[in-house]
Amino acid sequence: MLVDTVRTRLGSALFSRVAGPEGPVNRARIHDTPGPRWFAPDSPVRTVHGDASMFIGGIAALLLQSLHPLAMAAVAGHSGYKGDPWGRLQRTSTFLAVTTFGTEEHAQHAVDGVRAVHARIRGTAPDGRPYRADDPHLLTWVYTAEAYCFLGAHQRFGAHPLDEEGSNRYVAEAARVARALGAEDAPTDLPALRRRLTAYRPELHATPAACEAARFLLLTPPLPWVARPAYGVLAANAVGLLPRWARRELLLPHVPVVEDTFVRLGGHGMTRAIRWAMRPPA
Repeated sequence: MLVDTVRTRLGSALFSRVAGPEGPVNRARIHDTPGPRWFAPDSPVRTVHGDASMFIGGIAALLLQSLHPLAMAAVAGHSGYKGDPWGRLQRTSTFLAVTTFGTEEHAQHAVDGVRAVHARIRGTAPDGRPYRADDPHLLTWVYTAEAYCFLGAHQRFGAHPLDEEGSNRYVAEAARVARALGAEDAPTDLPALRRRLTAYRPELHATPAACEAARFLLLTPPLPWVARPAYGVLAANAVGLLPRWARRELLLPHVPVVEDTFVRLGGHGMTRAIRWAMRPPA
């Protein structure tokens, strides 16, 4: 049928962009290799990380993470996010997939690989402060921003939003990966996550590098023009997930009536479309 053909082609194109050329091989290895996993099949972390709302949550997390000057300096100096944005996305999505759905052995191997990379990343921020990618305090910030945005996107746009218990379990499960990467005292429930976000607030502000990254993500994404309107809907809803103070720092507008109606409706429509396109064939 024509509809099935369209869905298959669209789903394949999305998967190829997000997972890269090795995506099919990695997917088979992650899901088909027998053995114990870090997380059970019905775990909240699998529910969140396996949903189309991650397309919005991922953009929001990058914007929020950029507000820590040392974390942003490390990204600007070493990640190559402009020169190889799709490669960076594919590496990140593969890491999330392996640690969420893969065997314990594969998950630990992925964590060890990231830790080895982090151990080599050192530098000096524009303000003169030294940074290192394996700094436990910075790793906790990265986890805090990701968990806040991933969960926030799922609660707003996910197919099956979590209840209070499920939300707390999600934060605890995500913290397991953060601790494996070297984060310190990672929050393990939603109230603690919100408190930690507030605790980081004095350290956060938009550097020129953060504003440049926001412009790249929101205004000049590496996409063909035909795909930019759909991406724009996702990006607008990612901005809508950010705390008000974060939006002010990045000079992002806030139009409540429009955001709460047309923008949010567009977000629901886009996530439903992505979910439909990437659903495995019956």
